[in-house]
Amino acid sequence: MRLSRFFIDAPLSLGQHDLPEAQAHYIGRVLRLAPGAAVQLFDGSGQEYLGALLEVGKKLVRVELHQQQAGLPESRLRIHLGQGLSRGERMDWAIQKAVELGVTEITPVVSERCEVRLKDERADKRLAHWRQIAISACEQCGRSVIPEIHPPMPLVQWLGVEAALKLVLHPVAEPLSAHQHPDSLAFLIGPEGGLSDTEVAQAHNAGFHPARFGPRVLRTETAPVVALSVAQQLWGDF
Repeated sequence: MRLSRFFIDAPLSLGQHDLPEAQAHYIGRVLRLAPGAAVQLFDGSGQEYLGALLEVGKKLVRVELHQQQAGLPESRLRIHLGQGLSRGERMDWAIQKAVELGVTEITPVVSERCEVRLKDERADKRLAHWRQIAISACEQCGRSVIPEIHPPMPLVQWLGVEAALKLVLHPVAEPLSAHQHPDSLAFLIGPEGGLSDTEVAQAHNAGFHPARFGPRVLRTETAPVVALSVAQQLWGDF
């Protein structure tokens, strides 16, 4: 039977803990776990904690943590994904899969052909939503460190990102294997309408190299899956 694993947004240690109300509701009312059920908790520090539920109520869940261990190591390749802002489920999918594939940071990038515009309260809600997607992906895939999800940023501003190797998807490009092994990587992927020629030129002027993944045109939510998989295979932990 699979061990239930949860992220707790508070420092953990051995001993007893009362879990935050959100997690308590999910464990007690949604999953309906009972006292004695084994759980595995992590707080984003890279450590994992094994324990068992002591008390399960409507608003209170108490756990006893009895073992601490190091979580899965992060990929040796640090990847910052600049993902073109896209609609609803497409953006959610891109973030979820990028987290599963070991991305370190994600910045939703606002470019010329973006069909989504977020402002003020709506932007804050979407950012909280994306961060929760990242947390859920970590709970599922076994990562012990939550990747950072940055607020949306204009493309020109994001192009100043620092990395040993910077890549932008482009139809004419050398294979990734032509590049020397980097320890950090910035990947720019356009929105549903793609990047304009001007934006590609801006990326090139900012030090981005063109990258291509086969002869087919990939959707904006498919491109990060392919790009990160190939990068992890070449330089990361695949």
